[in-house]
Amino acid sequence: MKSAFLLPFAAVALLAFPLMAQSASTEPVDKTGVQIQREQQNGIAYLSGGIGEDEAKAIQQATGYNLHMTFSVGAQGKFVPDVDVVIQDGGGQTVLTLKQAGPLVYVQLPPGKYTVIATRNGDERRNTTDVGSAGARNLVFSWSGSE
Repeated sequence: MKSAFLLPFAAVALLAFPLMAQSASTEPVDKTGVQIQREQQNGIAYLSGGIGEDEAKAIQQATGYNLHMTFSVGAQGKFVPDVDVVIQDGGGQTVLTLKQAGPLVYVQLPPGKYTVIATRNGDERRNTTDVGSAGARNLVFSWSGSE
C-alpha cells in the first residue's frame, strides 16, 4: 500500500523539480520589460523598485551600490513598495529623501556612517550603518501587521 502512494508522490516531485530549479535561477534578467532606472538626488545614485520577480532580480543583480535596503510587512515578509526613506550622514545632514520607495532600494553612498529612517503609514524604523568602499551593507526594515 505504501508503494502505491510513494510512486505518484515521486512522480510529482520529479516533475516539479525542474520548475523549482528554474525559478531559483541566477540567469541574467531580460531587462527590456523591466522599468528600473538609475536615478540621482544630491549626487547620490540609487535604484528603487522590485515589484515582480523580474524587477526584483534586476535590482538584486545591479552592481556598484553599497547600501541595500529591503522593506517588508507581516510574518511572511511580504515586500512593500510604499516606504518613505530619509538617509542622513554622520553629521545629521539629509543626503537622500525618497517617497513611496521600495520594496528594494539600492544606494551608492560615499564611505561613512549613515542613519536610515524608513517610515510606513506613520510607523518609523531607524538603523545606523557604516558604509565602506568594499562590499555592500544590507538593511532590512520590517513592519508587523498586513498591508
